[in-house]
Amino acid sequence: MHFLSAIAKDAATLAAVGGVMYTVLLAVVAITSVAARTPGHRRDARATLAILMKRRPPR
Repeated sequence: MHFLSAIAKDAATLAAVGGVMYTVLLAVVAITSVAARTPGHRRDARATLAILMKRRPPR
């Protein structure tokens, strides 16, 4: 039983770290889409942000 709880704890930690990393990535892209110096970079960052934030339509 100790083995299963250790695996569950590791999986939860990995999921939490992945969620934090994704949130940081979104924040960096969002800041870049506003603060980039050239219009081309801002446009590219906005397009990337749109891809990352795309949600599936409800069924």
